[in-house]
Amino acid sequence: MKVCTIIVSYNFEKWIYACISSLEKSSLESEVLVIDNASSDNTCEIIRERYPKVTLIENSKNMGFGKANNIGFQYAIENNFDYVLLLNQDAWVEKETIEKLIVAFVNNPNFGILSPVHLNGTGDKLDFGFSTYTGLKTKQDVLNLPEYPVTCNFINAAIWLIPISVIKTAGGFAPIFPHYGEDVNFCQRIKCKGFEIGFVPHAFAYHDREKRKTDASKFFYMEYIYFLTEAVNPLYSPAKSFAYSVMAAEKKAFLSLLSGKLKHFVNYQRVVLKLLKKSKAIRETRKATK
Repeated sequence: MKVCTIIVSYNFEKWIYACISSLEKSSLESEVLVIDNASSDNTCEIIRERYPKVTLIENSKNMGFGKANNIGFQYAIENNFDYVLLLNQDAWVEKETIEKLIVAFVNNPNFGILSPVHLNGTGDKLDFGFSTYTGLKTKQDVLNLPEYPVTCNFINAAIWLIPISVIKTAGGFAPIFPHYGEDVNFCQRIKCKGFEIGFVPHAFAYHDREKRKTDASKFFYMEYIYFLTEAVNPLYSPAKSFAYSVMAAEKKAFLSLLSGKLKHFVNYQRVVLKLLKKSKAIRETRKATK
């Protein structure tokens, strides 16, 4: 099995050793492809000097997560890989993680995406997002599960194994998403194609993101991304997509106004305007998905 591990990097220096070194120690070897989004630190210099086996593509500007990964998908298709492993720059795997995912795919070809269990950066807890998506609360909850893949509606793309055949069927990430939301949309699309999404208990990886701060601007950006994923959701009719995106954001705006939260009202109205300005791109994305 030929596996291409794709890492999209931007100022990767903090995690580069943990991430790439974990792949070097893997029981199943993969070709590592780093697609750098114009880092301003020493990412590219470190890779060239310390990891000469890594294939490095240097973008002249930050293309975002989805578009950069699409470059990796094209590379993997052109070079006849069987699988791609998407690995966040702030994530790393255990020795047998990739091998366990491959075995799970061979035995369960109905899946389009398989992921390991996502732990936090120290490994003492489940990643907060993974816990939310799966409903699991502790590592012990995971260890109590049988070893075969567990189906769920969504797992974020920090650590995904995808067969190349699935990418050829469903396409790459939708370019309408600047950053965030592209993995939600990809999951929606592969479910439309009849594939399942899941994780493999007893296969573990680490995602070091617990200490990141959020603020009002980040909150409303994520609200916009959420409504954008609803707008292009291929599981919805156009009318339902409009209701669950533009109309739902408008509803939140007026509820904010009624509760005296004027700033929230203004920010939700901005979300509505951004969605309306994206109407043409939304229609084109829905058409491309079909």
